[in-house]
Amino acid sequence: MTRMLKENNLSKNQQIVLDIIEKAKGPLKAYSILFNVQKKGIKAPPQIYRALDKLIEIGKIHKIESKNAFVACRSSNCEISKATAFSICESCEKVDEISDKSLSKYLSSYNDKKGMKFKKFNLEFFGLCKKCK
Repeated sequence: MTRMLKENNLSKNQQIVLDIIEKAKGPLKAYSILFNVQKKGIKAPPQIYRALDKLIEIGKIHKIESKNAFVACRSSNCEISKATAFSICESCEKVDEISDKSLSKYLSSYNDKKGMKFKKFNLEFFGLCKKCK
């Protein structure tokens, strides 16, 4: 079963938003998503943000914090939805999800020496992709 098939546990709005993000060639901002889904009945920003929040919570999408934009989770074995890492090309702005079990394991068990208990991680590595080198 592919990811593009309708998910039974998603609301109509969540499925519409997920479909748009999965079809996108790069990260999408919330208002770009809203513009693309208005013909499908989603008219207000709160509807988009509720759908985005839920999709993040269940690990279907990730937020690229530096761009304030969203991408579909491309890793079928994404272990920890609260620990994500991305490589971002500074030239073409291509974003790739880094799927590394040892990195995920390290992040999930990381303890700050000052006693801070972390709830989530979002790492973004910047550089040049193969194509832009």
